[in-house]
Amino acid sequence: MVKLGLTGGIGSGKSTVAKIFEEFNIPVYYADDRAKWLMNQPKIRSKIVQQFGKEAYNKGKLDRAFLANLVFKNRKALEALNGIVHPEVGKDFDNWSNYQKSQILVKEAAVLIESGAKDSVDEIVVVTAPAKTRMKRVMARDGVSEQQVVDRLNNQMTDKQRLKYADYVIDNSGEQMLIPQVKRLLEDVRRKYHLK
Repeated sequence: MVKLGLTGGIGSGKSTVAKIFEEFNIPVYYADDRAKWLMNQPKIRSKIVQQFGKEAYNKGKLDRAFLANLVFKNRKALEALNGIVHPEVGKDFDNWSNYQKSQILVKEAAVLIESGAKDSVDEIVVVTAPAKTRMKRVMARDGVSEQQVVDRLNNQMTDKQRLKYADYVIDNSGEQMLIPQVKRLLEDVRRKYHLK
């Protein structure tokens, strides 16, 4: 079983690329979505409340706006949150992987490299797009201000830093079609690992 780690900066289009992998019948583990789910489970919830106070939850659900406001402006708070969530996501991914029958899996994660999750995959796929394009996408998608996007970008690796770890790069600038890029990548992985 070959595990591909799929990552990219906010607004790069990694979720779109993940959907294309699914079209090729490759199971995808969405780490960010699972993290949101896990953060509402009792074990993690109690740790988050202990660290950030009861305000982190509103009517029994994680108050993502409250937490985002705290962590995207304070690196220590972000590190504390990541220290709570990332190990649990890692365990959840391992558990999920054990139930998959496919020869290739994808773990889609925004902070794959920064969280250390890169060590749980065999190959790293980085999705890139120009910063201006990414900003426009995030502002349209999340209904946030340019400054809020800048705050998020400032808490992430740059594409240049991410590319140092890349085994494969998917260009999502709009200049190349995505499906042929994913198809070529899968063909290469199958050749490299002698898969059918």
